[in-house]
Amino acid sequence: MADDYLILLVDDEPELTAPLSRVLQREGYGVDVAQDGEEGYQLAQVHPYQLLILDWMLPGCSGVEVCRRLRAKGQVTPVLFLTAKDTLDDRVLGLDAGADDYLVKPFELRELLARVRALLRRSASDIPLSTPAAPVTLACDRLTVEDLILEGENQVAYRGDRIIALSEKESQLLAYLMEHAGQLLTHRQILDDLWGKAHQPHSNVLAAQIRLLRRKIEAPHEGTLIHTVYGKGYRFGS
Repeated sequence: MADDYLILLVDDEPELTAPLSRVLQREGYGVDVAQDGEEGYQLAQVHPYQLLILDWMLPGCSGVEVCRRLRAKGQVTPVLFLTAKDTLDDRVLGLDAGADDYLVKPFELRELLARVRALLRRSASDIPLSTPAAPVTLACDRLTVEDLILEGENQVAYRGDRIIALSEKESQLLAYLMEHAGQLLTHRQILDDLWGKAHQPHSNVLAAQIRLLRRKIEAPHEGTLIHTVYGKGYRFGS
């Protein structure tokens, strides 16, 4: 059973650990999170994890160093690296440090979960290797507009090498905008469709939601996706 598996996720970016932890927990895994390499190293020595998911670059000490130190102590728990480094030399370095698998950012959650299941099946733990991980079904309503990808079911978006955690309302609003990309959507249309005519919020609520969503999906070096049509509404897309 997936409930028998405990995973340690070590990464210093809450915008990544929050959605990943949520998705893994939805699939039935137990998840602990560490914010830096030293904390991850200490936790890995005292808890019976079946899998370690390590970011390459970490405060304190790198994921590579954490893996190397654990292997030197005889720790055989499978290690999956998450990293933006994708050269052959980087892959060799990670594998030489003792990693079992390597996933380059940005990645799809389905691929991550498939690799997690594969590593858990090989895990040197007290759980019999013949015990299969629980089947995963991701009924994700996946939307793509230009370089932005949304997995609404998981409340996660991707842009470039970023994983963007969204609230439920942010996910709903973004999905609505993406489904109507290129169209002028009036304030009234958005409010009616997302909040309903019987539950209209204060007039400033939509503007505030748009502002929060922009902060998440439009980093300073990225192109604008949500365009304001003054006095009318919004249009999504470049």
